[in-house]
Formats: sequence, C-alpha cells, structure tokens
Amino acid sequence: MLDFRIQTFLSVCRHMNFTRASQELHITQPAVSQHIRFLEQLYQTSLFLREGKHIRLTPAGEILLATMTQLRNDERAMMARMRVCAGEKRTLRFGVTLTIGEYIIAEPLARFLQSYPQTDLHVHFGNTSALLEQLREGELDFALVEGYFRPDAYETMVYRTEPYIPVCAKGHAFSHPVHRLKDLLSQRLLVREMGSGTRDILEKNLALRGMRIEDFSHVTQVESTRLIVSLLVQDCGIAFLYQAAVRRELAEGTLVQIPLADFSMEHDFVFLWNRTSAFSSEYAHICHALSTL
Repeated sequence: MLDFRIQTFLSVCRHMNFTRASQELHITQPAVSQHIRFLEQLYQTSLFLREGKHIRLTPAGEILLATMTQLRNDERAMMARMRVCAGEKRTLRFGVTLTIGEYIIAEPLARFLQSYPQTDLHVHFGNTSALLEQLREGELDFALVEGYFRPDAYETMVYRTEPYIPVCAKGHAFSHPVHRLKDLLSQRLLVREMGSGTRDILEKNLALRGMRIEDFSHVTQVESTRLIVSLLVQDCGIAFLYQAAVRRELAEGTLVQIPLADFSMEHDFVFLWNRTSAFSSEYAHICHALSTL
C-alpha cells in the first residue's frame, strides 16, 4: 500500500492546489502541507515551486510523480492478479481508438478469446488522447492506438501499418481539376474531433505544407468514423481516413480514393503500455498474441 503521504502528493498533483487536495482526501490543508514537507525532507529536495497563488512541479517532483503513479498503477494490477489466485476471473482492461475498434479489432479479439477462454476483457473505446490519459491513471492495462504519443513514456509493439488516404463519393463533382492537396481546400472536409488520432495525423500533414483544417471552405466535425463514411457515401464532402475504414466501400465502388501527386502516407497502429510497469512482459505477451493468433 502506498504511503498516505504519497497519496497526498498524488492528489496535489492532480489538482495543483493544496485546498482541493485537502477536500478530496477529507483532511485539513495544514495536514496536506505537512505531508508535502515530510516528503521534501525525506527526498532532500523541493517538489513544488510556489508562484503566487499557483504551484507547479519541480523537475524532482516530476520524477516522483512519474514513479509513484506507476507504483500505484502496478499496485492495482497486482491486487487484481492476487484476486485471480483467490479464485476470481482474470480481467484485462484494453483500450482501442474508435477507428480500430469499429474496423480492425473484432477478428483478433475473437481469436484471442477463443484461445484464452478463461480471460475476461473489458474493451474501452476512446480517442487517442483519452486512452493515453487512462493509461497514465492506471485505468487501462494496455491500448491499441493510431494517434501520436510520447515514445519515451511507453513500451510499444506495432500491430500493423495502414495506408491513410483521401476519399470521396464515386462521381463527386469537383469545381476544378484536383492534382495536389491544396486543390481540395474548396471542399467540405469531414473530420474527427480534437484528440482523435485520425485528425491529429491530418493536422500534422497539413502543417508540413503550411495549411490547416480551417483552410478548407467548410468543415464538419463528427465523433464517429462510421458516420463520416456514411456521409461520404451520400456525397456530403471529402475525408482523410485509414483505408481499413473504407475498404468495403472502395471495393463496392461507392467511394473512391482521390489521387494526389503530393500526398501518400502510411501510419502505424501501435500497442502500448506504461514503460516502467512491473507487468510489462505480461502485456507484451498479450499484445503479441493479439497480433499473431
């Protein structure tokens, strides 16, 4: 069990406020200050910088936060495994981004469950940023994402590499010839919400060319890849999506890839879990099984 003063430290880090930490923990604010002073004396360093009414972590505080967060997460994972020893079912908490969850993961999950019938899975959907936050907070054991992340914070395993393509309805009428990315700016762009890996990749590719999503004449934001595909089929605009999300529509001919001379890319779908986890080898084994079964 983590020391109660470490619990106080983690609460202060969540809120960056001593008063709100005291309210969360149901202790007095002087007690919160006392716990932080104890840790600073124990580790012989300052953990927070006071800047008027605000505080922020020192570099030493950042190290303590990262280490103790992972210890807390591993403690929770350890307790879950101990309950398995006592006869409870084993449950894995697995996060997937929406595109992967809707179009990619069903068959690998089915093969995994057939091969490991004693294991229960809780599959959580979310955009990349939400899943990364849940990993940091210990709410997930591992995740499969398509968005960008800090590689130094996670152990990773590439699941597959997927083409990322511009698409529109077959017979979509362009007002002028389209050869390059900038030729699409007069179109209505259908795009996922902020925090989505699908959107993040597009934003970064546009930025490399000095463009933004806002440069398109019209932008429709949709929090579902499946709905974007349906709108595309009904000729409501263009979109940039993973090929897997539109494979059926491309094969049926209801959607077509927009040929661009200056846009061709692929992106990895990546399993990841917290780098310093004591259960890293176990997560690697599970992700390998999901990749190869």
